[in-house]
Parts: sequence; structure tokens; C-alpha cells
Amino acid sequence: MHGSLMDHYGPTPIMDRMSRHGSKIAKVVMQPGQDLFARVGSMIAYEGLIDFNPQPPQLGRIASSWATGEGVPLMTATGQGLLYLADYGKEVIVAQLAGEGLSINGKNVLAFDASLQWGIERVKGVNMLSGMGMFNVVVRGHGWVALTAKGNPIMLDTREAATFVDTDALVAYTDGLRVEPRRTARLGGLIGRGSGEAFQLGFSGQGFVVVQPSEDERPSFSVRG
Repeated sequence: MHGSLMDHYGPTPIMDRMSRHGSKIAKVVMQPGQDLFARVGSMIAYEGLIDFNPQPPQLGRIASSWATGEGVPLMTATGQGLLYLADYGKEVIVAQLAGEGLSINGKNVLAFDASLQWGIERVKGVNMLSGMGMFNVVVRGHGWVALTAKGNPIMLDTREAATFVDTDALVAYTDGLRVEPRRTARLGGLIGRGSGEAFQLGFSGQGFVVVQPSEDERPSFSVRG
């Protein structure tokens, strides 16, 4: 088949382990021994021989976190071929880690190399807010990560100035940044769309913060007894 259909929507050239097809699909080159963790239900297509396991033993250690909504349900993908992933039409971000770490909102995790070190960790500094807590998925090492965002995201360089982010719009940030909570009047209360206080997280240090242009409808903060 030729013409505009294949010109605009056909497969893109294979460049790296992970790449984007358009802005809303992640393409992963699968090879034996290079397993992948991916969000359950994110597979939209694959070419070759690829298997999926929604309940691998190595994920059992965070099962309790799934129940509280702070983790992310993952499956393993193994085999050889090309794997295509997406999450309800959200924008896809692909990044290669070279020894550093990335702290990611669990709702924004799409996939990452199984060779990376990872776990669910409390966001530092948030426990200063009485009765509140926030947890992220943190990945470290050498490998690839795919994230999602609601709308076209922006990456803010925290080296230039202290950066403050609405907690519900936060996608990810460089692990190791200084994090400080900040409490302000919720602006929606001034225009009839709500009331009370809003919380932001302030970031500073050598790194970056990724923010999406749409606040998540589910609050990132939850009251803890």
C-alpha cells in the first residue's frame, strides 16, 4: 500500500531500544534477555514473538502498594520483536537513563527496562505536611523509561531557579533534587470553583521537573491515620 496512509502512519525507522511513533505511542525493540516492565493493558500491538505475564513473582513485593493506589500495576514483556505501547491516547515521553534516577508519579508510568533498579518511595519533604503523604515510583541505573502525560508536557530546568509545581500536575523529576512543600490559598476558591488550601512542591538542584498541562482528577495527597 502506498500514498499518504503509509507515508504518515506507517512504521517509523528503528533508532533506539525505545522511541516514539507519533506523540502517543511508544515503540520498544524487544530482544531475548532484555525484558520490559509495562503498564498492564498498555500493549496495543506487537510484531514478532513476545509474551506477557501480568503477575510476575518479582512484582509481588509491591502488591500492597497497588491496593492503596500509590503503585502501578505492571506486567513483564519478554521475547523478540517490536512492541507498541500506549495509555488512552496520552502523550508519550521517552528517556534514557545513564546512571541517574527518576522519580515518577505512578499514574504516569508506561514502561521501563527490567534491568533498572526500582521501587516505591516516599517523596522527600512531603511528610512535613501533617497527616499527608505522597509516594512515587523511582527508577535508577542505565536503561530506558517511557512516561505519559495528559497533553503536551513541559520540562523545567531546576538549575536556573527554584521551581514550584502543583502536585496534581507533576509527572516526574530528577531523583536527588531538594524537595520542599509549600502551602498557599487555592486560587479556585477565589473564583467560585472550590475552597481551601493548595499544595505545591518546590524543587531545586541539578536536574529537571516534568509537568503536564492537566491536573489529575485524583489527588496525589491522601490523608493517613
